[in-house]
Order: sequence, then structure tokens, then C-alpha cells
Amino acid sequence: MFTRLGPHQRMSPPPLPTVRADLWARLTALGVFDLAVVGGGATGLGVALDAAARGLKVVLLESHDFAEGTSSRSTKLVHGGVRYLAQGRLSLVREALHERATLLRNAPHLVHPLPFVMPCYRWWEKPYYGTGLALYDTLAGRGAAAVGLGGTQRLNADEVQTRLPNVQSEGLVGGVQYWDAQFDDARLAIAIARTAAAQGALLLNHCAVTGLLRAGGSETGRVTGVVCQDAETGRRHSVSARCVVNATGVWVDGLRAQDGDREPLVVPSQGIHLVLDAHFLSGQHAMLIPRTPDGRVLFALPWWGHTLLGTTDTPRPEWRGRAIPHEPDALASEVDFLLDQASRWLSRPPSRRDVRSVWAGLRPLVKPEQDTATGTSHISREHTVRIGPSGLVTVTGGKWTTYRSMAEDVLARCMAHGLLPHRAPGITEHLPLVGAWGATFSAPGTGGGLSGYGCEAATVASLPGANRHLGGGLTEAMVRFAVRHEYARTVADVLARRTRLLFVDAELAAALAPEVASVLAQELDCCEDVQARSERFKELALTYCLR
Repeated sequence: MFTRLGPHQRMSPPPLPTVRADLWARLTALGVFDLAVVGGGATGLGVALDAAARGLKVVLLESHDFAEGTSSRSTKLVHGGVRYLAQGRLSLVREALHERATLLRNAPHLVHPLPFVMPCYRWWEKPYYGTGLALYDTLAGRGAAAVGLGGTQRLNADEVQTRLPNVQSEGLVGGVQYWDAQFDDARLAIAIARTAAAQGALLLNHCAVTGLLRAGGSETGRVTGVVCQDAETGRRHSVSARCVVNATGVWVDGLRAQDGDREPLVVPSQGIHLVLDAHFLSGQHAMLIPRTPDGRVLFALPWWGHTLLGTTDTPRPEWRGRAIPHEPDALASEVDFLLDQASRWLSRPPSRRDVRSVWAGLRPLVKPEQDTATGTSHISREHTVRIGPSGLVTVTGGKWTTYRSMAEDVLARCMAHGLLPHRAPGITEHLPLVGAWGATFSAPGTGGGLSGYGCEAATVASLPGANRHLGGGLTEAMVRFAVRHEYARTVADVLARRTRLLFVDAELAAALAPEVASVLAQELDCCEDVQARSERFKELALTYCLR
């Protein structure tokens, strides 16, 4: 299947270099920015791109790597939210379905349609869910077919088994097939970052914001910028900005506390995912279980030649008011829950020894005004924007699918409050992301290779080491491209987010660490030795293995 872009979109600009020294030189030379964005996840990157596309002078600062937190640990779905449909939240579903189509158009190398099958074991389930999913199609509108999405179908038992060869057949009465989209979350984040840079924004990862600047130097004055510190050199710099947006996701309360607001806004919750070999799903259709004992939906998806199983929703109240870790551990109870649920729906149930990688992701859920429930699955996934007395803008909540519309909302609020000059509505709805010019996508679930680079694949293939395969579909040239054009600075940047090997097969990623560290040493003007870089990543990779 192909996604064709307009003639004016087919020429790809040359990739911008991301030399660290040059980025720092720009930071210190550019003076006062219109907007400083703190946080390089989906939301912050979306705000930076939209603002830069409107002609504003933008800087974005990220303490770790782009999308290192929540935004690289999703279920890899661009979707309207079947669960929200069941809750009757039709406006939220309609917005997400519109954004789903936008992403399929603007990033065809990273987002592709994916058929889902919901197996049914009771006579009433097929008509009940079939009717609901027909409404899902109606809310998506006629544009869904234009981006490769099919319509809902009711299936008999044989048709379900053809699409899901490993489904539990005992008691199966049929099923329902519907369509959503799948994506590579971390690589989409990098594409948004690079598109923002192409629009004139300045972005720095591994550069933490350590404090706020205020008018007149007072502790309660208007926020006029931030203080940042380079993680590699320890160098500090004061960045002046007319408006500061706190888009640090589940960590927003830390910066809010520096602004004097110590009432927690975020309810910490985590979800985990397990990666299994492909044969546990055996096919290119995803499976949806509409309701688990904790009230969530369960997905089994083809992803990067493997099977992705998730997710859980586990409250972590012990983190309220405390430092929230960037690498949360998957709880043993969560792993057991997913494996138990999979054993009920798959004819060949997986065990702990079948898990190639396990990871936990944190959700920036906004605390409801009446915070009385004990769980978090009831909490809205809609985003919230708050502007403090000092002018600090905080945005949190939301979901990957609606990152672009969230950014529009943030900028509209900033302009309405006089924090930013008024600009016409942005162009991001029709702006292809880097790599999309004339690009196509590969068959769903195959992953790997150069497919995720879109029209930049030829550039990657032209670099030294294009024919030197390190393993897991990774070449030396991909590592070089990640450093030169994709802001990669560490082994984890390469193996976890520029490629997804840590998330697909943690043991294999650990084995490749020395080779990747060696290439990084050649590309970076950094004195840290290869062994130290390699060993630090191996320690991280161990936490993605079931022990």
C-alpha cells in the first residue's frame, strides 16, 4: 500500500546536522526567545513544532533524551480509543480519529493502518461490539478509506482463526474486525523534533532545566525564562523567553513546585508491556480483548517482527510528591497479570521465559477534583492546560494520537493570555514530518531495515558502514546517521529510541552495546571510553529482562 503526497511535498530537504557545539553556540547567541518549552516528549515536541511553524522563536530543552519517558513506552497505537467509545465520550473519540488520519498522511513511513480482530465467545458479543465499532467507523468519516483504513466486519469462527491462528478456539463463536493505526512512537518523536528544527526551532536533549528566571530577580515575579545545564559538560546557561511551557509529562509537578505551586496535579500510574516472539500471535492482525478484570482493554500486536502484549494500569501513589523515576520497574504482579490474561485467549500461552523484553511506562494522568477512587483506569486521558500567576504554562495528560491538537490548544491559551504574540492558526495539520516526502510504509509488523527512514533511506545507505550489519537489523551507518542527524548522544539513545532493539530484545541489545559504543566514540568529540558507555547500557538492558 502506498501513501502519495502532493507534488509540493515530494522533495525532501537535506537532513540537518545536530552537532552539539553548534547547538550550544546558537543557544547562547540567539538572545530572547518567544517560547521556551521544557520537556521533549510528544506534547513538548508538538508545541515546539507548531510554534516554530507559526514563525515564533522557539527553544526546547529536554533533561534526558527526546521521548525517553512516557512517549517511547506506549502501546504503539494511533487510535480513537475504543474504550472511550464505550464510555460515550464521542467528542474525544472523533477528535482522536481525525488526528489518526492526519498522522497517517503526514508520517506514512512511521504510521500504518492495522486491522484488529476481537474474538467473541458469547452469542451476544458479536452484534454488541459490531454495532459499537460501526459507530467508530461513522465517527471517523469518509476520510478513513483515503488513508488506507478499512471498515468494520463481523466474522465467523473460521474467519477469526484465519486472521488469528493462535487464538483460543474452544467456545469461539466468531468475532469483529475493525481498523486503527500503529506507529513507532520514539521515531515519530524524533521526526517531530527534526521537523521543528527544519522550521527554525532550537532543540537540545540531555540538557536539564534546573530553575526559573523571574522578572526583577524576585522569587514571586513573572517567569521570564529558565536556567539549563548540559548533562555532558555541566555547563549552565540562562535562557530568556517571553513564555515558558512546562511539558514534562508525569514530572510537571517538579517545575510547578519551583513556581510555588505544591498541590500535585498528576496522579502517578504505570502500564507495562511484554514482547514475545512473533509465533505467539502468528499473523499480521492485532487482537483486542475488550475487557480485562481491571476494566481495561488488552492488546496483542505484531510489532517489529515480534508480538507486543499490553497493557496494565497500576497506581503508584508512593510517588506523589516525590521524585518519579525515569526507568520504573515492571512489577511482578503486572507481568503475571498479562501472562495470565494471554493464557486465556491464546491457544499457546506464553510463560516468563518467553519474554524478550519488558518495560514500564508512566502515564501523566490529571488528578480529578474529587480524588476519591482507588484506581486510575477511571481517570480521564484528556489533557489539561494551566497558567499560573507567574505566567508559567503547564500542560499534561492527553495521549500520543492527539499531540498535534494539544499543541494547538496550548498555543491558543498562551496567545489568549498575552504570553505570546498572536499568530494565525498553524500549518501542522498539512505539514509532512521529516522523512515523509514521497515515502511509503512497509508491511505492518515487519519493522527493521530502512523502512522507518522514509525518503531519507538513501542518505542512510550512503554513509560509511551501510553494509556492515551489527545485528537485529542495525547497521553501522544507522548509528552514524543517528548521531549526525537525529540528536543521539548515548548507546541508549541509539538502541532504545533511534532503533527499538532494547524494547524488542533486551539481551540482543546488550550484546550490540560494545559495537554501538565504538561507533559513537568515532562520531562524538567526547572523552568517555567505549567500555564505560557499553557497560552503562548493559546495566540498563538488564532491567528490561525478566529476572
